[in-house]
Amino acid sequence: MDAVITAGGIPQPDEPLYAYTKGESKAMVDIAGKPMIQWTLDALGGAKNVDNVIVTGLSPKSNLKCKKPLYYLSNQGRMLDNLIAGMNKSLELHPKNKHVLLVSSDIPALKAEMVDWLINTCMETSDDIYYGVCPREVMEARYPNSKRTYTKLKDMEVCGADINIVHVRMASEHLKMWDALITRRKDPVAQAGVMGLDTLYLLLTRQATLQDFVERVSKKIGIKGRAIIWPYAEPCMDVDKPHQLEMMRADLEKQVKSASRKLSANKKPAANKKPAAKKKPVEKRKPAAKKPAVKAKSKKK
Repeated sequence: MDAVITAGGIPQPDEPLYAYTKGESKAMVDIAGKPMIQWTLDALGGAKNVDNVIVTGLSPKSNLKCKKPLYYLSNQGRMLDNLIAGMNKSLELHPKNKHVLLVSSDIPALKAEMVDWLINTCMETSDDIYYGVCPREVMEARYPNSKRTYTKLKDMEVCGADINIVHVRMASEHLKMWDALITRRKDPVAQAGVMGLDTLYLLLTRQATLQDFVERVSKKIGIKGRAIIWPYAEPCMDVDKPHQLEMMRADLEKQVKSASRKLSANKKPAANKKPAAKKKPVEKRKPAAKKPAVKAKSKKK
């Protein structure tokens, strides 16, 4: 499966991360010694189920690396346009592709095994959209100070993931609806309003479960949707605010140091280990001298 990374966002002077980016791409902000997007590329590059990686919004001058074939597309402007361009590029590479992985560049804690878990889990069924959510208890157990925005449902509180899977035909269908939902992606209440006043009412009064909303939205748009409940917080921990950036910097710096210590420990000889004693050469014994054979005395006649 091909992956499309959206990396076209440039924080403006009135946005929280502008002090860190100064008019440059958010995806290129430094985290623990490398651009934020490079962490995401490392995860995709290490995933067994990813074939190609398409980055929208950056150019080869970014000097990014990936273990999988890497393609760049220029910034198309709106996020939806960047997603469509990426999906079309995937179809250009493999016309028979059915699904594409859509990934945000600002989830640097993502790991390869999480990407493979998502693809394997989603491909158990045949749906148009697989949208991931993380339960509040999972997020706060891993990142207690993340201050994420949660959607409060009848059966759980969840925040959205920043890595999802869609059918390639979504690049040409229901575009007006996708544009409205993507524009309001940081505001669950506003998204519910796009679905209609009845859906908004159910959300505000917490009378619907996660599955209720999946069925309602799928019917409203005319698609087959499936909610993926993440057991990991990392794919849902995006960097939108300064405290989240600093939290990710501290977390990943800790991981880098831990990996470095393990590597050093593996290279060093075991401490206090005495060298093996040299074996003394075995002295060759001379063969014992053979005694002369005793001749039998002849009998006298």
